[in-house]
Amino acid sequence: MENSAIDELLAKAPFGVAERLSPRVRRVLAKNPSPFTYTGTGTYIVGSGQVAVIDPGPLDEAHLAALHAAVAGETVAAILITHTHMDHSPAARPFAAATGAPVIGCAPLVLSDDGPRADAGFDASYAPDRVLADGERVSGPDWTLTAVATPGHTSNHLCYALAEEKALFTGDHVMGWSTTVVAPPDGDMAAYMASLALLLDRDDGVYYPTHGAAITEPQRLVRGLITHRRQRETQILTQLATGEKTIPAMVAVMYAAVDRALHPAAGRSVLAHLIDMRARGLVRQTQSGWARA
Repeated sequence: MENSAIDELLAKAPFGVAERLSPRVRRVLAKNPSPFTYTGTGTYIVGSGQVAVIDPGPLDEAHLAALHAAVAGETVAAILITHTHMDHSPAARPFAAATGAPVIGCAPLVLSDDGPRADAGFDASYAPDRVLADGERVSGPDWTLTAVATPGHTSNHLCYALAEEKALFTGDHVMGWSTTVVAPPDGDMAAYMASLALLLDRDDGVYYPTHGAAITEPQRLVRGLITHRRQRETQILTQLATGEKTIPAMVAVMYAAVDRALHPAAGRSVLAHLIDMRARGLVRQTQSGWARA
């Protein structure tokens, strides 16, 4: 995306304002835009009077103040976390301390991250009061949220289904502006693809991703994401058809139209594909790169 288009998006972004998206859903956008977070982290408020808050976001005083203003006069019944990257969960503890709400959701996960995203390491401060398993529920007077296990982007990733509106809060599993980075060692392409297939069996009418706008044709988008990943596999096999290749060499060709600053992140997703393809007997790792099996 051109810088002018990005500047225009940021100029129009409703940072710090509680946007009404549906009868039960509001969103407050954190001002942490980046090449990986788009315009920023969207924190969702579900319900009215007694509410749930999903992904309170980064440890940012302005964003915390905006969240407090958005729920003024209401009771926060639960703070739900999709996964523990630094742009999603660090605000949970101070927000919980101020509201008295329990932190509920994904399991703790702390790994050293030597990847290309300095802003998205794992949150070592995350300590949930309750970990949700797939299918477990949290509810309020006018809302019911059910955990949907969707490993892949991270092994602890959860989505949350809002039964009353056939909506799914998708965290980073499905985003509203870009494909998801799947970065080993924790990111797992086989798990990610299985989690995408799982969504196709659901009848959600709208997705609310943590980054990007609401997705109103969710099944169509998921089918497109699956097709996109299969095309990446084909590209990798095409690259390897002429002999052994390194990941940077493949990325330079496969992502030629993408900003080179994003190539290291793309390389992690290519590695995730290669690990999955090796397990399926399609490729093999050599001393200096990768080759067809």
